[in-house]
Amino acid sequence: MTESPATKLVNGDECPRVKNGLKAERNGLEKSLHRCHERQPKHHCHPEEEEVHAASHGGLYSRPFIESFEETPMLVAVFTYMSYGILTIFGYLRDFLRHWKIERCNIAREKEEQKDFVPLYQDFENFYNRNIYMRIRDSWNRPLCSVPGAKMDLLEQVTYDYNWTFHYTGRVMQDVINLGSYNYLGFADNTGPCADSAAEATMKYGVGVASTRQEIGNLDRHEEMEKLVAKFLGVESAMTFGMGFATNSMNIPALSGKGCLILSDELNHASLVLGARLSGSTIRVFKHNNMQSLEKLLREAIIHGQPRTHRPWKKILIVVEGIYSMEGSVVRLPEVIALKKRYRAYLYLDEAHSIGALGPRGRGVVDYFGLDPCDVDVMMGTFTKSFGAAGGYIAGKRELIEYLRSHSHSAVYATSMSPPVMEQIITSMKCIMGEDGTTVGCERVQQLAKNTVYFRKRLREMGFIIYGNEGSPVVPMMLYMPAKIGAFAREMLKRNIGVVGVGFPATPIIESRARFCISAAHTKDVLDTALSVISEVGDLLQLKYSRRKIQPSLARPFDDDVYEDIDD
Repeated sequence: MTESPATKLVNGDECPRVKNGLKAERNGLEKSLHRCHERQPKHHCHPEEEEVHAASHGGLYSRPFIESFEETPMLVAVFTYMSYGILTIFGYLRDFLRHWKIERCNIAREKEEQKDFVPLYQDFENFYNRNIYMRIRDSWNRPLCSVPGAKMDLLEQVTYDYNWTFHYTGRVMQDVINLGSYNYLGFADNTGPCADSAAEATMKYGVGVASTRQEIGNLDRHEEMEKLVAKFLGVESAMTFGMGFATNSMNIPALSGKGCLILSDELNHASLVLGARLSGSTIRVFKHNNMQSLEKLLREAIIHGQPRTHRPWKKILIVVEGIYSMEGSVVRLPEVIALKKRYRAYLYLDEAHSIGALGPRGRGVVDYFGLDPCDVDVMMGTFTKSFGAAGGYIAGKRELIEYLRSHSHSAVYATSMSPPVMEQIITSMKCIMGEDGTTVGCERVQQLAKNTVYFRKRLREMGFIIYGNEGSPVVPMMLYMPAKIGAFAREMLKRNIGVVGVGFPATPIIESRARFCISAAHTKDVLDTALSVISEVGDLLQLKYSRRKIQPSLARPFDDDVYEDIDD
């Protein structure tokens, strides 16, 4: 078997390296993994993945926890930095030509008579957008002409000014395989029981409610939907909102404020970050999915209290996601809950991508690990992915929900959810629960799990570097260099496959990637076709970087000896 950093450590040869050449001890890997070696019997994992057994965490995990994050090849990292350096140099050159009107300037800028005003457009902050993003802008914002199913129709667009503006030719690209939409369970469709129910609701209630829930916009279907959501999640009560982003950004300020502490994962979604900032709470960030980093912050918060006064924090709120949409990683929820209980903190869990997509019953990451929903204080999720609808929810104890009904800005001031959207949620959720009298929902959950494992396995076998958990339907494939983001998307679209490319600043500067989203609607033939094309384009663009050596995730026992302070 090929020897990886993980197996070398178990054999006592050397400590693991972490990606980009950072020292292992800086994120707490070295100490914890040494203790893992001292206390556990030797075991060997596949060189591409790390497996956490239940016994290795004091019985916290009821199933193997397998994630892979392969180290960035040094040569690739060097060339990626060089690419950004060259683009930056040419960007400054083009800005110089634009300043002297040698090159036409298409960017938004102040009028000449307003040159002495405070700038409305931050010229330097837009440097990346106008000089780097603009070169590959054609890879995004393509109009769809159909439902975002397993296949979709795209409207062809062309540009005559290097992606500053686009023109539509009127030609429709039909049957493009869709590997970019969040349609995890395939409910985003225009046929079937969900579409029929939504149409009936439109005929009965109309499209809009034209009022807030607290005035005259509270329909009987709103009440039924919230009871169904609470039953689905296994909690006492739930409330729904018309926008998923606002569910986070408007409810966190209602739960936390001045004198409170928010501990946020460094890769949390922008809606969580915005909500934390709007709350006025003190925010401290812990390293992604790193329980040692989280516990260090918890200990410091308990010991030192608030800055200057050293008074105890009014409350400590841990904010994490179920599936991280850029990494494809799954939160280490059993460990987070154990730490939360140990230090008497509160837990806010965002299940936007995991609800419906994880767990044997599609109940999300709590179901995936077989945990008690009551151990999560605030359960949040959206209906925009697995349910093929719109909006979000907050669920938990009845007292929590009653408090939010009168204190949440999104509950008090926002217009009620649209009736056809409600009906889509109710019908799809009943289908997943089996309350429609069929097994279609259960079969879709199982099919998504099979498709995810198959797709990830095949990509790794081809030699691509894949990030994330084996059960995550979000599959990031590393591209690294900025030019390859656009090249990969264009070459895939030429072969009738639509993909999403992601780069800086949404990811670290040298970790640009293509992000595939797997759906239960994908058949094996569709996946095989897509995989064949991905392999072909991967050979063309030389994207098969894998050296079969991955950086192991944090595998360690859950005890007081391991969870100690991290040296900064």
